[in-house]
Amino acid sequence: MTLRTLFLQAPSFDGYDGGAGARYQMKREVKSFWYPTWLAQPAALVEGSKLIDAPAHDQSWDDIKHEVDERDLVILHTSTPSFRQDIHTAELIKARNPKIMIGLIGAKVAVETQKSMEASTAVDFVARNEFDFTILDVANGMPLREVEGISWRDDDGAIIHNKDRAVLEDMDSLPFVSPIYKRDLVMEKYFGGYLLHPYVSFYTGRGCKSRCTFCLWPQTVGGHNYRTRSIPHVIAEVKYVMAEMKPKEIFFDDDTLTDNLPRVEALALELGKLGVTWSCNAKANVPYKTLKVLKENGLRLLLVGYESGNQQILHNIKKGLRTDVARQFTKDCHALGIVIHGTFILGLPGETEETIEETINYAKEIDPHTIQVSLAAPYPGTFLYKQATENGWFDNSHDLLTDDGNQIAQLSYPHLPAALIFDKVEEFYKRFYFRPSKIWSIVSEMLRDWNMMKRRLREGVEFFDFLRRRKEVKA
Repeated sequence: MTLRTLFLQAPSFDGYDGGAGARYQMKREVKSFWYPTWLAQPAALVEGSKLIDAPAHDQSWDDIKHEVDERDLVILHTSTPSFRQDIHTAELIKARNPKIMIGLIGAKVAVETQKSMEASTAVDFVARNEFDFTILDVANGMPLREVEGISWRDDDGAIIHNKDRAVLEDMDSLPFVSPIYKRDLVMEKYFGGYLLHPYVSFYTGRGCKSRCTFCLWPQTVGGHNYRTRSIPHVIAEVKYVMAEMKPKEIFFDDDTLTDNLPRVEALALELGKLGVTWSCNAKANVPYKTLKVLKENGLRLLLVGYESGNQQILHNIKKGLRTDVARQFTKDCHALGIVIHGTFILGLPGETEETIEETINYAKEIDPHTIQVSLAAPYPGTFLYKQATENGWFDNSHDLLTDDGNQIAQLSYPHLPAALIFDKVEEFYKRFYFRPSKIWSIVSEMLRDWNMMKRRLREGVEFFDFLRRRKEVKA
């Protein structure tokens, strides 16, 4: 008999986005929430399961605690920033229902398995790496000693590490996640500053061939082999989403959908037949020919990781990108009318005050529609974390966030202290957005659309609150 299973993104900091495309979990400068796809995927496999995403739905422990009373199994997604709070939730669950089994999933437990199990006896097992069918085996009642890909606690309290599970190759063997969204989540609770609202996001494949030293998911769970669903399988889910959920936009959350140019062009042609508006993650090296095909078939926006305007830093982080190529790519997107949300990172290896200035000027020159500026975040399991540990770059502690969820500047260099890197994020935002041309661009967008007017005003309030919180963190 299938165990009565609850999949849970636990209550956390106010405004804490535990989704963040599975990349970086924190409170953001403008509040956003991503779908908990990696919880929804195994939930779609387990008959009779339920998914609760507490942060996005503003739910506290008191709001959801009754949900564990009639359950046999709880699967908690956790991450390095949320781990302490998630362990606290696991202990509350076990205190309320001592017979329940609790398992943890996520990059944190994939790379720090033993440490995660030792954190609390409330945790019965953790699922390492790719965990969809691992959780199905547990939910189907398979004895833990026989389940591949887990570490678990036996009756004597000993921690046992079972053999690894083989990486999933047949991506079409996974069921759609969108019916779980429709069943258990409120679509309007999910939004991002650069996406149309409401939106739906899901993956058409896993893995990323790029080797960026800071990027969490490919180095811990997804791997560097881009494994994809067939185009008919993806289109079938798109049709379901458009018929049953009716979002204004679909976002394909693959680490880099444009890694396979023939496939993304073929996918775009099928999306074009449906008249779907869509967006995706992209590397800043897509040729004009492909961009034109994508735009003509419904592409609205690309989320692009530029990271830095300094070529040496891009080499240092193994980005595999040339700034001259990125410049041409951006010009091509502007010419075609493709909107860009650009992301940048300050404090990467090789950073100096001069390279920060170079990156700010680079961002202003290429001029994406909107930007996100982050501090370098060395998550355990990444090459950047290994570098920071070996070179003594950590500033005081390994905490990624403050106690209320705001990002901390972790890395400090002899020539560039963490406090200065932290301050440069605010300067970056101000110099990019407080330009007459950018102000007019945003105001024009607001004047054309009343809903956008309301949204940008709300985001403006959140952005200035973000700047205020940064001053408190610094203090």
